[in-house]
Amino acid sequence: MNILRIYVRVLAMLASEKRLAIILIIANLALAVAAFAEPILFGRIIDTLTRSAGDPSSVSWAELLPLIYAWIAFGIFTILASIFVALNADRVSHRGRLRVMSDFFEHVLHLPLGYHTGVHSGRLLKTMLDGSNGMASVWLSFLREHCASFVSLFVLLPMTLLLNWRLGALLIVLVFVFGAITAYVFHHTESLQEKVETYHTDLAERASDALGNIAIIQSFTRVEAEATSLRSISAELLRAQMPVLSWWAIATVAARTSATVTILAIFVVGAYLFTKGLATIGEIVTFMSFAGMLIGKLEATVTFANWLFMLTPKLREFFDVTDALPGVCDAPDARDVGRLTGEVAFDNVTFSYDKRRNAVKDVSFTVKPGETVALVGATGSGKSTTLGLLHRVFDPTGGRVLIDGVDIREMTLVALRRNIGVVFQEPMLFARSIEENLRVGKPDATEEEIQIALERAQAKDFIARQPDGMRTIVGERGRTLSGGERQRVSIARALLKDPPILIFDEATSALDATTERLLQAALDAATKGRTTFVIAHRLATIRNADRIFVFDQGAVVETGNFEQLVALNGKFAALARAQFMADAVAKEGIEPA
Repeated sequence: MNILRIYVRVLAMLASEKRLAIILIIANLALAVAAFAEPILFGRIIDTLTRSAGDPSSVSWAELLPLIYAWIAFGIFTILASIFVALNADRVSHRGRLRVMSDFFEHVLHLPLGYHTGVHSGRLLKTMLDGSNGMASVWLSFLREHCASFVSLFVLLPMTLLLNWRLGALLIVLVFVFGAITAYVFHHTESLQEKVETYHTDLAERASDALGNIAIIQSFTRVEAEATSLRSISAELLRAQMPVLSWWAIATVAARTSATVTILAIFVVGAYLFTKGLATIGEIVTFMSFAGMLIGKLEATVTFANWLFMLTPKLREFFDVTDALPGVCDAPDARDVGRLTGEVAFDNVTFSYDKRRNAVKDVSFTVKPGETVALVGATGSGKSTTLGLLHRVFDPTGGRVLIDGVDIREMTLVALRRNIGVVFQEPMLFARSIEENLRVGKPDATEEEIQIALERAQAKDFIARQPDGMRTIVGERGRTLSGGERQRVSIARALLKDPPILIFDEATSALDATTERLLQAALDAATKGRTTFVIAHRLATIRNADRIFVFDQGAVVETGNFEQLVALNGKFAALARAQFMADAVAKEGIEPA
């Protein structure tokens, strides 16, 4: 996407302010006409005065006053129109900035987890801020100045040929030469500026990554190393930026030189034409005013083009994100299915991340409402991917996932996820109060509902010890809480949601043995009547599961309850022995390896 296409696309995003934007563009056109009219009127006044140089009394006010009044009228109009443009351009720009920022944020939240896995959050934040601020500046500069400048350069400049074709042609040639120099600078700096923006992004990612892991940096005495690394990236950025700055210094010098050369050329050629009777003094003055005005607009345009050129990589990155399509979205005929009972069926489900190797292969099973099932297997065997398909983190490449007999792709995402509560292995808390984190599960929850969820999650006691109780701010990612406390808040959040289907992805892994036993008993009560899926590596925590699915290389290879699978002496029994569950397996007559 080249600079011109990006510029046009940014301007097209003013569509939501279409009516006011059109009015502002018309005002800019009128301002451009007024700016051209004033030198013409001034030239006519000069010609009127010079014709009477030998006899001043031959000049009548009746001849001068219309020109003077017209000049004054254009001046007053220019002032009033400029005030109108300045005030409303600011409003359009700031409203647009906030709108595109909000739209970008919402779009990013809809992008699949796979996208976020490959893109740093600091990069996305920088892209959102740089892109929205850059667009606001483009809109502001276009509506305030450059719309009028473009009209002057590309519409009114050729019309100077009607006043005096010789001086007009000279002016057009000089402006064209200056434009060619600017285009030459563009050509030689485009790839260089792309490299500069890459370093800017690296700098933002590095800083964000370090600040997000400050505990590790301090613990491993990495402060100096990280600071040195950031300085190194800054030095590389500066080295890449210097050639770009040198080229634009040439463009700036060329702009100032062209201003002097253009005015001098108009004066010299105009004087020659005057001696030949081919130009009047008024026309010479008019064209010198044109030259000064147009070169001034060209300098402003070059400055803007320089800035836009440096901004283009940021805008391109912004559009790259907004053009990324969500991996999962509502079908046109998707419907709200209300509250489900929780019967889950996987019908020959297959899924691949890279379209080369299947992460899940021909998985089929049915879970009855209220049943508790566990998924076990080695890391990478397909457990988390399978349950990700259930709440549509991604869609299967083959087969169907059904709840209550309905393909989940026929449901709206909101309706589906309203019926499913997920407790992840990483608690993922917001840097907000404990209460706000809980209400993510149910914004309109009553105090009683919150207390019941906390009690079931074994979280009431530690919250009572917090300095501000439920209003305690937990810090970024819940850092002010211990790992077990964070996980209990996460579990309470899911229970507060009160969904018919619950997913626990290693939900008790961060808890000590005593808390885990207490929580397990509470969860057994809390999950009664709910369809519950549990991913667990500690097999002791799934002893009471109704059924256990053993995964291997994306497929279900064994199914049964705990005792049945141990007696089978297959992969599950091997996993049990690997965890030294000697007591548990000895009862089934299996000797530890």
